Amino acid sequence: MEGFRKVGQIVPKNAKGIAFSRMGLGFEKLDRGAFDPSNAYDKVAATGAKWIRIQSGWARTEKEKGVYDFGWLDEVVDNLLARGLRPWICLCYGNGLYSEPGKTVFGAVGVPPIFTEEEKQGWHNYVSALTRHYEGRVSDFEIWNEPDGQWCWKTGVSGQQYGQFMLDTAAAIREGQKDAYVIGGSVCLRSLHFLADAFETGAAKVLNAITFHEYTPDESKVFERVKALRALCRRYNPSIEIIQGESGSQSRRDGAGALRGGAWTQEKQAKQLLRHGVADLLCDVKFSSYFSTMDMIEGLNGTVGDKSSYMDFGYFGILGAEFDENGVATGTYTEKKSYYALQNLASIFAGDITPCDLPIIRLPEPSPLIFDKDCTDPRITVGGFVRENGAWCFAFWNATDLMTTTFSSTVTMEVSALGDTFRLIDPMTGEIFAIEGNSIEKTGENTDKLVHLPIYDYPLLLVGEGFEK
Repeated sequence: MEGFRKVGQIVPKNAKGIAFSRMGLGFEKLDRGAFDPSNAYDKVAATGAKWIRIQSGWARTEKEKGVYDFGWLDEVVDNLLARGLRPWICLCYGNGLYSEPGKTVFGAVGVPPIFTEEEKQGWHNYVSALTRHYEGRVSDFEIWNEPDGQWCWKTGVSGQQYGQFMLDTAAAIREGQKDAYVIGGSVCLRSLHFLADAFETGAAKVLNAITFHEYTPDESKVFERVKALRALCRRYNPSIEIIQGESGSQSRRDGAGALRGGAWTQEKQAKQLLRHGVADLLCDVKFSSYFSTMDMIEGLNGTVGDKSSYMDFGYFGILGAEFDENGVATGTYTEKKSYYALQNLASIFAGDITPCDLPIIRLPEPSPLIFDKDCTDPRITVGGFVRENGAWCFAFWNATDLMTTTFSSTVTMEVSALGDTFRLIDPMTGEIFAIEGNSIEKTGENTDKLVHLPIYDYPLLLVGEGFEK
């Protein structure tokens, strides 16, 4: 950041040293054995993300009717807890012991147990046994994954079916753990009608929260969609909280899965992570979960016995991996740019941060640094945060097209009644810069003009004294 004096560096916080956070990370697909978690635990904890999403794996756990082997999942849960992380469990998928399609679909993905009494009872028994088993260790349980997508509800997407499934599953969850936090949704949020149909069954009354997923290079629509989702939930149950349960992008162009085919790079992935992460926090979600920890198979449409059908690698991970002959991610795992971006963001926003309005406005002026006027692009996105102690932060970026543009310009801001010490944090690098000298002008007794600050195509953070500590 040429022209600004570096005065510090964000010191990464390990999850064990963070009491509260709104940042999360996905640790999915261990139900299908997609990666070896042993070399990932410490690196996950070192990101500072707190909420870790795992999938329960009914087919992996119950291989003989009525016999539950939670050993593999215990290892995951206990390793996460030992490192100060908070696992939450997505209850999925089907089981070939009860559903005929589950015998041929890899991992029984998208095979809901809803058609026969034996299926329903088998699922009920499994869910209640799981929640009972994890009482005291895990209290947050999500009902299925992306039921509004044909890939995860292969029998034909139906909001009414899913609504009844939520009612039944919530009852099983609370039979095993009466005070469990029950999460529904896990929806792609392309429209509202699916959840509205589901809520008409009465399912909203048994939920504590709804999760949504967002896979897009453009985070601008997130604000509108989350507002609409929150408003819909309030119509049915005003106490429902909103969680961003999956958001991410690839780090290379040859990946399978969401956003496939785009000219993704590690740099674009890191920018997407920062833009979506800050946007989620501005939407005041309970927490925001990045997908995912690992590069690994997608494994949504595989066939049992046909290895080639699930050798469909997605490169969403903040950690890169090598793959063995079965497609399992192995090795020591390599940190990508997105890893450090998440680490910086999680450390900066550790603690209870609340979105708020701040007395800051942009005042575009002629900028000699760019031989033009300060940026006035309508895609500029801004928003404020405050800590409990009153320390504040103001995020700003230009939401240009990540796939075609690398953006850099300047902005001038007037800041009033927010103190007289200002810092600029770059969450991509973790560097902290002083705003001083010709970059600050006094315009009133308690008002300053910050002149020609840099603005990029990912968030920079203007902070007051003490925010970054």
